[in-house]
Amino acid sequence: MVGFVAEQSAQAKQASQATEAGNTPIDFAREIRPILSDRCFACHGPDAAASDKLGGFRLDSFDHATAPGESGAVPIVPGRPEASELIRRINSNNPNRVMPPPQSHLTLTAEEKVLLTRWIEQGAAYTDHWAYQTPKRRAVPKAERSLAAWAQNDIDLFIAARMSGSGLLPSPQADRATLIRRASLDLTGLPPTPRQIDAFVNDPSDDAYEKVVDRLLASPHFGERLALVWLDAARYADTIGYQLDHERNSWPYRQWVVNAFNDNLPYDRFVVYQLAGDLLDGATQEHRLATAFCRMHMMNHEGGSIDEEFRVENVADRIETIATVFMGQTYNCARCHDHKYDPISQDDYFSLFAYFSSIPEKGVYTNKAAQAIAYPPRMDWMPPGVDDPERAVPISVMQELEEPRQEYVLSRGAYDQKLMDRPAVRRPPGYLGLPLPEGVANNRLGFAQWLVRPDHPLTSRVHVNRLWQMLFGNGIVRTPEDFGSQAQWPSHPDLLDHLAVQFVESGWDQKALIRQIVTSATYRQRATRTSEAAELDPENRLLSHFPRRRMSGELIRDQALFVSGLLSARIGGPSVRPYQPPGLWRELSMRKDSSTHTYIQDEGEGLYRRSLYTFLKRKVPPPQMSSFGAPNREACVVRRDVTNTPMQALVLWNDEQLLEAARALAQRTLGEADRDEARLSLMFRRCTGRTAGDQELGVLREALAYYRRRYNGAPEDAEQLLKQGQSPIDASVPAPELAAWMMVGNVVLSLDETIVRD
Repeated sequence: MVGFVAEQSAQAKQASQATEAGNTPIDFAREIRPILSDRCFACHGPDAAASDKLGGFRLDSFDHATAPGESGAVPIVPGRPEASELIRRINSNNPNRVMPPPQSHLTLTAEEKVLLTRWIEQGAAYTDHWAYQTPKRRAVPKAERSLAAWAQNDIDLFIAARMSGSGLLPSPQADRATLIRRASLDLTGLPPTPRQIDAFVNDPSDDAYEKVVDRLLASPHFGERLALVWLDAARYADTIGYQLDHERNSWPYRQWVVNAFNDNLPYDRFVVYQLAGDLLDGATQEHRLATAFCRMHMMNHEGGSIDEEFRVENVADRIETIATVFMGQTYNCARCHDHKYDPISQDDYFSLFAYFSSIPEKGVYTNKAAQAIAYPPRMDWMPPGVDDPERAVPISVMQELEEPRQEYVLSRGAYDQKLMDRPAVRRPPGYLGLPLPEGVANNRLGFAQWLVRPDHPLTSRVHVNRLWQMLFGNGIVRTPEDFGSQAQWPSHPDLLDHLAVQFVESGWDQKALIRQIVTSATYRQRATRTSEAAELDPENRLLSHFPRRRMSGELIRDQALFVSGLLSARIGGPSVRPYQPPGLWRELSMRKDSSTHTYIQDEGEGLYRRSLYTFLKRKVPPPQMSSFGAPNREACVVRRDVTNTPMQALVLWNDEQLLEAARALAQRTLGEADRDEARLSLMFRRCTGRTAGDQELGVLREALAYYRRRYNGAPEDAEQLLKQGQSPIDASVPAPELAAWMMVGNVVLSLDETIVRD
């Protein structure tokens, strides 16, 4: 939020200077609404109850802002700032009258005050919030000859227009070794092999890069990469949470997600199946399985808990997840009262609540610690190709009641405070002005179909932004969880709308959208920042170079297993339990009768599956991934923070899985080359994707020499070091020599260049 306020203040200053210089028309949506939303709406915004306590002084619409308050004063008099109470208040020196009030710790800059004054002089025009207007295909900007030659597709012309207007130029294209590593990690979560790098580098065809992209999009690992992002949003976990945190059957849903991305299931169907697949005519097993998305919330069966309280909490979690993931809206703010910043009423909240509460679920279930739990309503999912009912997997899904459950608005959102004079009526939210499509039922399925109607202002924008964020580190809107009034203004609003319209017109084709982005010249740029870019655009919002970004903990682990040759390529299946510190679950479990009190580590292949398949206990998530910022999946997460902590270095140097990968990498390298120089070069290239320079090879030679002396002088230490992990040790290599190479492998796997994409 600090960055948001700073950016809006900078925009206000620039706008103020522009209007003073030439009386340029002020853009309410971009220049005024963010100021009012951030400094005024908490008390004088859409929450009528809050503004009524302050004399009916509201600023969230033209009609309200130009109407007299209880005192007779008019907040805004169009064309007459001197008669506007707003201007009097923001310029007052009286601490009892100035706005924002001192106790709010909010202030307006001199430039913002000038901007508000100029806006009122110009007539105080209001426009709807940009995200609540249906996106329209924008005219593709024209570019000067050099930028037009640089561009690969329409994306680049939108990007070039913003750059050239700010005095920036795009960076040259990255070298081919960098490009294939970047695209491979982004589209499959795995690095390219040296052979794949060589094939691309030596391919003389004009479409060499496009062929690489198409191969990656067709890879079965593409679905795993996209699923990692989606499961954060879906709050997927293998336990129920709360105090007991029992095991639950969730993995069939994860497999459905991977398959859906690999099959390029159109996004509109991807949405409908997960929200209401069970209500489709002729609903299949897979349609019903998809609705497990709505049941991934935490589930409670602790003694003394109140059933109705936690039933309400289940539905509330469902609502917040759906609003965040599909609409980029903070609906939970409207559970207790009308939203403070956006026109989402409490009635809107409970109208959505009513769609998703009519299932035969309980809030508190009986203790079943002995087996993985699937709370009713549930289905017995049969893996494809399996007919034996005994092998069916029970999983919690959605199932509509024969008669809809009558819900009511809850006073302050409390489960036991029903307002009997305010029944919750199923309907889409009123503030978007979109009714249900003709001919659809007014139920969950109808709501899902409403979400994906072509003219919906949010659904396509939000998903395009999420995919852009996956590829560039930040979305075009940097607040993917919030497209409301408190959202950061899009860096490229016309591009976002252009892509959102294209996405719908393509039939919601996710692979086509991703292909367009990763084949753009913008995506292909070098990651080197110039001094001009550092000064003019320090956060790289204009994308004059490709943004470097540390990989997630899951991808760091997967890469280490892949380059070492340990990674299992098997897709799907139940969750696995690789290495973690002994006794961790036991120490952090609150109850011995929990089915996840004791961690039973896997043997064999289960130690080397992709991190996507690692068993995720909500109360004690996998520590290696948590150290790199992975969420515990207790709630929906659509943006991970990137951190840099000492704990991460300790994981890279000491984690058993990573040490074992270093040993396997050493063994692999020793078997593929017979000279130190060639071995060091191969190891470096396999991990970083590029050829080591002379200086880098010199450092690695020194490290190898040091570790050889270290372990030749203490062979017993070498023997102990090599025992990390369960994969076979190559007995043909003397222990001190293998230990020395293992430590060099550990160095290379820990390099910034190895764990950072680019």
